[in-house]
Amino acid sequence: MSAVYTSSTVVKPRELAQRQGSDNGLECSIHTLPKPLLREFRHVFGDEYLKASSQPTGVDEVMSDVNEAESRQAPALLAIPTNQKAREDLVAVGDHIEKEKDRLLNVFIEFGREFCNKIRAHGYWADYIDPCSGLPMMSLGCNKVYSEVDGMECLLNYKAHNAGFCKILTHPKWGSAVYPATIFAFCPLSIAAEILGSYPEAVMDGGK
Repeated sequence: MSAVYTSSTVVKPRELAQRQGSDNGLECSIHTLPKPLLREFRHVFGDEYLKASSQPTGVDEVMSDVNEAESRQAPALLAIPTNQKAREDLVAVGDHIEKEKDRLLNVFIEFGREFCNKIRAHGYWADYIDPCSGLPMMSLGCNKVYSEVDGMECLLNYKAHNAGFCKILTHPKWGSAVYPATIFAFCPLSIAAEILGSYPEAVMDGGK
């Protein structure tokens, strides 16, 4: 079973690594924000992305059509969902599961910080969501929680199921051995795509 690309997909998923030769792979893609996710984005971030950008723009100038935004090199709101293949089924419990979650968290935090700093170096806004709390990591004063599972359902058409009070994401290849986390950016698509494309392919293990 493979991913079903949604109409929001502008750069299809590929598995990359932050460093050459690393086996800590992150499946990443780039998307425009569909209306349901745009509402969620504004609920979480408000207009922080406009305050932080050094590029002159206003709310009415934000491009909703990525092709128009690209042609004018105007910034667009973008989501960069990442998914990591876990070495354990994360639905299970135990110290070894918590240790694996910590490893996956550290991989994403390092990647998310670096990716966002590269976007910000161009004078645009970017932030990443803390997978533990669901809160933005770089935008101060934002205290609304973002749902990673709902975001992956919307952007990638991945499925989810309820397990008690938790909603569990199911990856089309990895099942529930998946760790989702998301980056958001307000920049031209060409810049985000160039940065994402600069990362090497991940070293695949035999189980993928």
